[in-house]
Amino acid sequence: MPARTDHDARRRDVAEAVWRVLRRTGFAGLGMRAVAAELGASTGLLTHYFASKRELVLHALELLHERTDERLGDTPGDPGLAALRLRLRSVLPLDPEGAELSRIWVGFWDLALVDDDLGRREAARYDRWRARLRPLVEAAFERGELAPADAETVLDILTAFTHGIVVQALFDPGRFPPARQLADLDAVLARLS
Repeated sequence: MPARTDHDARRRDVAEAVWRVLRRTGFAGLGMRAVAAELGASTGLLTHYFASKRELVLHALELLHERTDERLGDTPGDPGLAALRLRLRSVLPLDPEGAELSRIWVGFWDLALVDDDLGRREAARYDRWRARLRPLVEAAFERGELAPADAETVLDILTAFTHGIVVQALFDPGRFPPARQLADLDAVLARLS
């Protein structure tokens, strides 16, 4: 039984090393050697956990999903426009953690654009994101907080807006500080109201 505990502890250590590499270099610098160096171990040790770089990338993606889901949290209690605003706000790079997660996601897009499987996974992630927003948008329609419109069009607008602000804030944080990001979000929601 102690061997199992050691294995679990080592796996957690490996996961944290993967995360530190992602934080420092993004997916572009993620590889067996980089993680082994971060861990202070040999690449041979890593092959006990990941048989290939692809497995390592998939594990990193899993970690990224976990950390992103933790940040998003559960659907806010009272549905409607206020809950929608909170949900949209949760993906903006308003603090160092949000900026870090956004930077890693944007770096992942490079891989997802050239790898069909990763591209499908990213498309599925957007489907899940839209599914999280849909009941909030529908509740805002029902409460009269959003002007009557096609829900899918509103979801398109909100998804494109939030992810566009993410990219701009990453490249030009001086122009898009948190206060401006939130003001822009409020302006878009006001236009839809």
